[in-house]
Amino acid sequence: MTVLASLLLADSRLPTGGHAHSGGVEAAVERALVRDEADLARYLAGRLRGTGPVVAAVAAAGCLLAADTSPVDWSRWDSAVSARTPSAAMREASRAQGAALLRTARRVWPAAALEALYQTGRPHHPLVLGAAVTAIGDGVDAAALLALHHLLGGACAAAVRLLGLDPIAVAAAQARASESAEKVALAAIRAAREAVAQRDTRPLPSTSTPLPEVLAELHARTEVTLFAS
Repeated sequence: MTVLASLLLADSRLPTGGHAHSGGVEAAVERALVRDEADLARYLAGRLRGTGPVVAAVAAAGCLLAADTSPVDWSRWDSAVSARTPSAAMREASRAQGAALLRTARRVWPAAALEALYQTGRPHHPLVLGAAVTAIGDGVDAAALLALHHLLGGACAAAVRLLGLDPIAVAAAQARASESAEKVALAAIRAAREAVAQRDTRPLPSTSTPLPEVLAELHARTEVTLFAS
């Protein structure tokens, strides 16, 4: 049952609002930085190397923390995500998606950790995702990989809608990127285990890439957009 539930978290039909976000692709398309499948593949590779380790490690940490029976200061871990997200627009997008996922997860998979996260206000998406995976009954592997699946899938879905690309070619680009995502997830899980064992957020990755951060800020200042981010 946990495998099927985890697949539900990866399903775009789950009402968590992910379809409203492009992961920076809309701003990249508007500036002709992403024009075809080859450009998209390069964009995905950059996102995996930059934001990928952070979201995967935070999701894995959220999963481990939610499984711990001792009290957790969720606000401290949430602040660690903010510190690793330079763009205010990207922080807002993460919190919006986190709030949407939390609203759904609390109804579908009630758990003490999800209630505790709810009390913090609007926690970041990967932290909520990790706690939801624990509520389902799955582990850190699923949490890290789901975070990367979300990172890749949202951008690919947006590229199809914005550019009218061949969906099969885009799926192939996502599949190739997913091969690299496996390695990112393994390293992220190791970092998350160290951070949670030490109860210290510093071992979490702090990688980033400037372009998506800049694009997020430009997108937030654009008056008319198809996607929220």
